[in-house]
Amino acid sequence: MPLITVDYTDRLADCFDRRGFGLALNRLAVKLIDAKPEGCKTRFRRTEEAVIGADAETFALVAIDFEIFPGRTPHAKAALAEAVLAALPEYLGADPGAVQATVSIWETDRESYRSASFGG
Repeated sequence: MPLITVDYTDRLADCFDRRGFGLALNRLAVKLIDAKPEGCKTRFRRTEEAVIGADAETFALVAIDFEIFPGRTPHAKAALAEAVLAALPEYLGADPGAVQATVSIWETDRESYRSASFGG
């Protein structure tokens, strides 16, 4: 834990350094919410389309969700969210156009969560 999911719109596919951002997210989780490095799991999901707002301006969207175990302070969760948003532009390339970004941090029940590794 944490399980980190990054949804991003199709327009960013060629300019978004996902591997670099994923590694940065994992390091931030270790530093700011005391996550174990080997427990950080980050996945990326490309979406074809997003609609933001009610006008004609087209934004790309990056929506980042952190699923964590309970016990972190609101201050630690806020610091993580702010650090993630501050880090994101570095991984979006030279000219990604207009981008909206969100970070959501939510807790999952430790007693019902399971993880396993298989093979090799």
